[in-house]
Amino acid sequence: MRGALGRKVATVFGGSGFIGRYVVQRLAQQDYVVRVAVRDPAGARFLQTQGRVGQIVPLAAPITDAAAVARAIEGAQVVVNLVGILHERRSGDFQRIQGEAPGALARAAAAAGVESLVHLSAIGASAESPSAYARSKEAGEAGIRAGFPEATILRPSVVFGPEDAFFNRFAALTRLPFMPVVAGDTKFQPVYVGDVADAVAAALAQPEARGKVFELGGPRVMTMREVLRFILETTRRRRRLVNMPMGLMRAQAAILQRLPNPPLTQDQLLLLQRDNVADPSAPGFAALGITPKAVELVVPGYLKRFRPGGGRREAA
Repeated sequence: MRGALGRKVATVFGGSGFIGRYVVQRLAQQDYVVRVAVRDPAGARFLQTQGRVGQIVPLAAPITDAAAVARAIEGAQVVVNLVGILHERRSGDFQRIQGEAPGALARAAAAAGVESLVHLSAIGASAESPSAYARSKEAGEAGIRAGFPEATILRPSVVFGPEDAFFNRFAALTRLPFMPVVAGDTKFQPVYVGDVADAVAAALAQPEARGKVFELGGPRVMTMREVLRFILETTRRRRRLVNMPMGLMRAQAAILQRLPNPPLTQDQLLLLQRDNVADPSAPGFAALGITPKAVELVVPGYLKRFRPGGGRREAA
């Protein structure tokens, strides 16, 4: 089944987000008509410049709206689910959006005759995790597998890129008189957003990827303390690293998580205390034919603005 004029159709849920914009670009380059299924179509219009006229189509299709999801999927050959949240606006959002909705989407995709489904999860997804975020990610995976057994599941480590909320957020802290360290020994394997988008495209194109789970980690494992040192070196700022007591951070997170867009929540603190590294026994980038980029090749380019003088002059 093809879209108008026989063209391939891809529906990308969450396509206007950080990772989504790169995935939409890759699919447009492969000549798909891309439906960007989002809660706010007006906020996704910027993506239309990445394709030809009429090639990228924003649609109002919140992932929790079953009827809208079915309409967005109808006639599509491939579906990609990138919807995810880092904090709850209402109690139970993790379970509704990340736990239950993926299964409903998978069932709708199967009923519509979709050929390939790729679902973005996260390293650390586990029903045994103390984090509600990680438990909901595992529930979402289970729903995907039950509803569309041939789906491909991708689990990236922390994703970086110009619009990220990881390196950018910590770089902003370099303006403080010291650099706070929370869970300094926790390990991460940062992965470039463009590589994750390439992995989505590869998973859709390779029949042998169907039904598999891939863990995506970059070429370097870094502790949180190493991440912060790297950021200080990149931004050319001298700051003392100060370990923050976990009890104090829990108390602060309890207050901060009441904000509309909190910089830290208690659930995120739980995640920060668990290593976020790809399982070496699981298939990863290599199995998809991708060589991931190192943080050193990408991050300095977009953290220059945090240098003294905004990167317009060299710091002494």
